Amino acid sequence: MEAPGLPRKETMKIAKSILDTIGKTPLVALDRVTSGLPGRVLAKIEYYNPGASIKDRAALAMIETAEKQGLLKKGGTVVELTSGNMGTGLAVVCAVKGYRMIAVMSEGNSEERVHMLRAVGAKVVLVPQVGSKRLGQVSREDLEAVDVETTRLTKKLKAFRPNQFYNESCAHAHELATGKEIWEQTEGKVGVFVASIGTGGTFVGVARALKKRNSQIECYAAEPASAPFIAGKKVTNTSHKIQGTGYSLIPPLWDKDLCDGFVTATDAEALRFSRLLSRKEGIFSGFSSGANVACSVKLARKAKPGTVIVTVLPDTGLKYLSTDLFEK
Repeated sequence: MEAPGLPRKETMKIAKSILDTIGKTPLVALDRVTSGLPGRVLAKIEYYNPGASIKDRAALAMIETAEKQGLLKKGGTVVELTSGNMGTGLAVVCAVKGYRMIAVMSEGNSEERVHMLRAVGAKVVLVPQVGSKRLGQVSREDLEAVDVETTRLTKKLKAFRPNQFYNESCAHAHELATGKEIWEQTEGKVGVFVASIGTGGTFVGVARALKKRNSQIECYAAEPASAPFIAGKKVTNTSHKIQGTGYSLIPPLWDKDLCDGFVTATDAEALRFSRLLSRKEGIFSGFSSGANVACSVKLARKAKPGTVIVTVLPDTGLKYLSTDLFEK
C-alpha cells in the first residue's frame, strides 16, 4: 500500500485536454478503391481529430501563437471566416482555453457544419450567398462577402482574427506535424503527395516537410475542374461542391516552387469517390476527400509500379448528410 501523504505515481496515460489528441492521425491504404493500379494510394484520415477535420491542427497552432505574441488574452474573442472546418477547430480550442468564438460563414455550406459549430459553443453568423446561390456550393464571390462581414465584426468587437489565409502558423503546423507524420508512417517511401488547395496551408506545410527530407518527392496541387485558377487555366465556374477549396484565387501562403504539377476533379468525381470510400473502404468522408482521392487515382494510373502516393481526407461524411453526397 502506498504510504499516506506521498505523491501518487501516475501510471495512466491520460490527455490533459482534448487538445492533446490533435494530430497523429492514421495513414490507411486504399487498396480496394485502387485495385489494379500501378501506384498505391494512402490516405491520412484527418477526421480522427476532435473537431473531425484537418483544420484542428492549424487552429491550435494559430491560437497558441497568438497567445505567445500577446494578441489573445484571457476572456478574449476570436472571429474567423470559415467554411465550417476551421471554425469548428477554433471552437474546440476556444472551448478548452475559455475564449469566445464567432464563426462567419456562407449560407451555402452544409447544415451539419453550422450545427456542429453551435454545439461546440461558437456563435455562427451566416452570410447570404452572392454567387450561384445554390446550397452546398460556395463560390469565390461568396467567400469575399464572408470576408467583408468578418472584417466588420473583428473591428466592432475588437476581437482577434486568426486570418487563416494569411497566417503562417497554418503551414507551419503541417510542416512540423502532418508532413513529419507522413514521412515516418511511410518510412520515407512516399513518392507523391496530393492535396486540394483552400488556404494552401496543408499543401505548403506538408510539401516543405517532405521535400526537406527528399527533394525528389513530387507534390501535386488539386483544384476543382471548373476552377483551375492556380494552375493558370480557364475558370468556367467559381461555384462547385468541394467545400473549403477551390476559391479561384492564389492563397497568400502559396509557394509555387513546392508544386510539381496540378490535377483536377469534377463534382461528379468527388461524389463518386466519396461514395466508393464508404462502400469499399468503410471510410466515411466528405466531398474534398473524394476529390483528393479522385486526383490521386489519376496519378496512380500513370505512376511507376510501386509508387507510394499520399493524400489527406480532410473531414467526415457526417458533415454532409443533408447534401446529395450520399443517397437518401
